[in-house]
Amino acid sequence: MAKRIFYFLLTNILVLTTITIIFSLTGAGSYIDENGIDFGALLIFSAIIGFTGSFISLLMSRWMAKKMMNVQVIDPNGPMSNQERQIVEMVHRMSRAAGITKMPEVGIYHSPEVNAFATGPSKNRSLVAVSSGLLQEMDDAAIEGVIAHEVAHIANGDMVTMTLLQGVVNTFVIFLARIAAFVVSRFVREDLAPVVHFIAILVFQIVFSILGSLVVFAFSRYREFHADRGGADLAGKDKMTHALRSLQAYTHRIRDEQDSAIATFKISGKRKSSLFSTHPDLNERIRRLEAK
Repeated sequence: MAKRIFYFLLTNILVLTTITIIFSLTGAGSYIDENGIDFGALLIFSAIIGFTGSFISLLMSRWMAKKMMNVQVIDPNGPMSNQERQIVEMVHRMSRAAGITKMPEVGIYHSPEVNAFATGPSKNRSLVAVSSGLLQEMDDAAIEGVIAHEVAHIANGDMVTMTLLQGVVNTFVIFLARIAAFVVSRFVREDLAPVVHFIAILVFQIVFSILGSLVVFAFSRYREFHADRGGADLAGKDKMTHALRSLQAYTHRIRDEQDSAIATFKISGKRKSSLFSTHPDLNERIRRLEAK
């Protein structure tokens, strides 16, 4: 679910910022001459850094998710509870059905939220993690549908495709951030220009990265429909639909509780724009799946 995208984007921004600082301090990748910006050199520089940052983020994605979510990876050959064994068997069964040759790592993280995610640099180095809240709130059929959906993400290679897209986005982010920083640095004293230019690069890069994430979010929403169809193929259409309806019922219940609390404090809340959502509307997902 959304965790997969969030940690990938967070890692990407941190990696890009780190690379930018290193290159700026060492003076590597110069693209400014006596005539101003060499746009050809800047574009090549931006593409190299952009795709490098994206692929480093991909390689770190599984490790980052486990550390930040405190995922407890289940040893399939060690002692397990009945529930852990059931989850591992579900993931392995779905993975084999999807044609994945090396089984994903399976983990549980303690959180009251109803959530699950799949991540990893490749089909053979992946992770499927579910929250303790999901295991408590959903029945076995819904859990199977959720796991099938996440395995479908792995089988579809969504993380690799997203990495390529993020590389393109990064290239434009770096390119535009440096042009904007160069323009800003022209408006200050010559002795301050290098410092202003350096700071402006970092600020514009973060701002443009956030704006660029809208493209990644849109891609994520598009791929969710494919993962729903893949989940239906793996677990059965009824179980996949049941999982979405269970998530919808949980979401409505939580939303009603939040609205009640907001009303108590007389605070007017607004819904988050769909542009910033990693997942499409549940009603639309259910409608498309039932029409399949």
